[in-house]
Amino acid sequence: LWFVVGIFAIPLLLRSVRSLINDEVLLVVSLGLCCLMAVLSTQVGFSSAFGAFIMGSILAETIEARKIIKLVEPVKNLFGAIFFVSVGMLVDPKVLVDYAVPILTLVVAILIGQSVFGTFGFMLAGQSLKSAMRCGFSMAQIGEFSFIIASLGLSLGVIGDFLYPVVVAVSVITTFLTPY
Repeated sequence: LWFVVGIFAIPLLLRSVRSLINDEVLLVVSLGLCCLMAVLSTQVGFSSAFGAFIMGSILAETIEARKIIKLVEPVKNLFGAIFFVSVGMLVDPKVLVDYAVPILTLVVAILIGQSVFGTFGFMLAGQSLKSAMRCGFSMAQIGEFSFIIASLGLSLGVIGDFLYPVVVAVSVITTFLTPY
């Protein structure tokens, strides 16, 4: 269904109303479609992030993709700032002290592992050593998607209560260390 909608319905809809909609309406329609797909995805048993990703991929292949990207960027930046502030509020300094050894072990393992394997992967793709190392070191973080996975594991009862704050702490630390 998503394939049919993505290939036929959405591009046809955007082409047919192209001359009738302005930037504000296109922004609202794009965000509305992403939210709609997130809700539909949740209803059929997938994550909302997956649904929004699918709709974003569909919109990226339309004729209006460049315009949509330009319009959505300020909204993305706003929610990015809100996200990182809220993530920072999730980090409990007591957790950093209580679980210092597992957090530091994971941080070191991620920084070294992601850097080495990322560099190796880019070298296999034919990049120069300098370029591969830049790319490999820029990937030395676990990112915000780890929160989704950890919270899902916590809600399903497959991980312990201590693991979620450790994942949050490791993600925040690796996110801030990656630029350096």
